[in-house]
Amino acid sequence: MDGEQTIDDLTCAWEQDGEVIVEELDKYILSKGAWSTIMFLYREKKSDGSWSPPKVRVQRYQKSRGRYMSKSKFNISSEKQARMIVSQLQHWYDDQKDEEAEA
Repeated sequence: MDGEQTIDDLTCAWEQDGEVIVEELDKYILSKGAWSTIMFLYREKKSDGSWSPPKVRVQRYQKSRGRYMSKSKFNISSEKQARMIVSQLQHWYDDQKDEEAEA
């Protein structure tokens, strides 16, 4: 790719020998700028040719000289794990809100 890369150019899709191995189903940009964070919904092709259940990847990029470089990522490997994360975040923020209301 020539020229300046945009955040819209970033994907988690991956091909090997012309075959899609990782298919991006959706993406959500959490933050933009010199440091950007994107949440990808994706699935992986299994060895039998079927697709895995959807997974989530949260990926952090640093932009330098017009290009985004992946700096870190975290994969949420199952719906159960995703729901546990959502539940715990909700719990923490509800507790924080309650503490602020009491102050």
